[in-house]
Amino acid sequence: MRGVTSPDRSPQSHSHSHSHSHGPAAPVSAHLRKVIAAVLIPFAVAVVAGLIVLWPGGAPPHKPSGLGVDQQTRAGRVVKIEEVDCAKVGALPQQQGQPGGQGGPGAPAPPPGSCENATIEVTEGPDKGKTFTEVVRPDSSRRYTVGQEVVLAYAPKAPENLRYSVTDVDRTLPMIVLAVLFALAVVVVGRLRGVFALIALVISFGVLTMFILPAILQGSNPLLVAVVGGSAIMLIALYMCHGLTARTSVAVLGTLTSLLVIGLLGSLFIDWAHLTGNTDDQTALVHGLYPQIEIQGLLLAGIIIGSLGVLDDVTVTQTSAVWELKEADPSASWRKLYGSAMRIGRDHIASVVNTLVLAYAGASLPLLLLFTIADAGVGTVATSELVAEEIVRTLVGSIGLVASVPVTTALAALVVSADRHTAKGKAKGKPGARTGGKGGRRRRAK
Repeated sequence: MRGVTSPDRSPQSHSHSHSHSHGPAAPVSAHLRKVIAAVLIPFAVAVVAGLIVLWPGGAPPHKPSGLGVDQQTRAGRVVKIEEVDCAKVGALPQQQGQPGGQGGPGAPAPPPGSCENATIEVTEGPDKGKTFTEVVRPDSSRRYTVGQEVVLAYAPKAPENLRYSVTDVDRTLPMIVLAVLFALAVVVVGRLRGVFALIALVISFGVLTMFILPAILQGSNPLLVAVVGGSAIMLIALYMCHGLTARTSVAVLGTLTSLLVIGLLGSLFIDWAHLTGNTDDQTALVHGLYPQIEIQGLLLAGIIIGSLGVLDDVTVTQTSAVWELKEADPSASWRKLYGSAMRIGRDHIASVVNTLVLAYAGASLPLLLLFTIADAGVGTVATSELVAEEIVRTLVGSIGLVASVPVTTALAALVVSADRHTAKGKAKGKPGARTGGKGGRRRRAK
């Protein structure tokens, strides 16, 4: 009997090890890959066409207004710091409505302690080498050190002694170091896939800065621009990071469906809640400089782009979970695959939604502190436009994330379950290796 079963077992064992040496079998059949391609190729063509039609060719020409961030800047350096009497330099405490810090009649006395008189040198432009002084009060949140690089606001039409002022510090070096550390961490852990992820990140940033932002400034519909640009980012990032496979294509379909839900809900509730989108100084400045920009559309575009990154994570995870479950149990039915993957997805939903809410809350923390100081009721705070905008942004994005789990899981389970040829092939190979000791009779029965 041993002599009979050994030849039977040997070929079966050889076949099993051979399949593992070349990785798992193709996840779906050629027919299903054609069906998926028939859906995604027209979409990709439409995205490319949208990029061509809406391509702005750069931001429109603009002369700086000198307001807020829309001002000319120059590089500078702190060359000298000396202590001075605050009262002698007129560094009185800043009063509400008096940005210059000069108190009027009845203003409080200067703060105790000495002020610092920082001498700043202009290091670029036609006035390179020129110096001016900046007074730093004891209670100022920004301090200077000798040799520190700073950013100067330049007002060419102002009097000569008022043309330059320090508007910020130069953070180029720490930001570069942090970016290099991030890239190293991604490459060390992710290896080749990490390299592709970084390339995709650079391309995504390029789409944002070269297409989305200039196209909106040129007057194109912000929602349409966000949909086209976001879709391009999604296709590039997913296929570059996860490969041109059916698994990635299912994740793309799940992401698209969820983005559609977010777009519809966002449009509905922005209109219903009468949100203008013009709730901060930056938006007001943009609208003032470019009145043709549709601010409500800009708000909806921001919701879509902001949700895209988290959606990619959820859909890829759910698709991978279904594929791995099918790999572990080739005979699993659609219902079993869907139920098992949804148990994974429910844990993912809880963590992702919490992350999204806390991210928005953290970004709006100063605003929430102001409402707390004002001692306003919860209803008043929640329905004010400043907070309602963030609530709509958070909840609409969260609904899209929640919807992406069952949608993507169902699509992935349907695809792998419909691939009967692949499933049968795996079912024939794996059990044979496990039960080879029972001889050729079981194999002949199959």
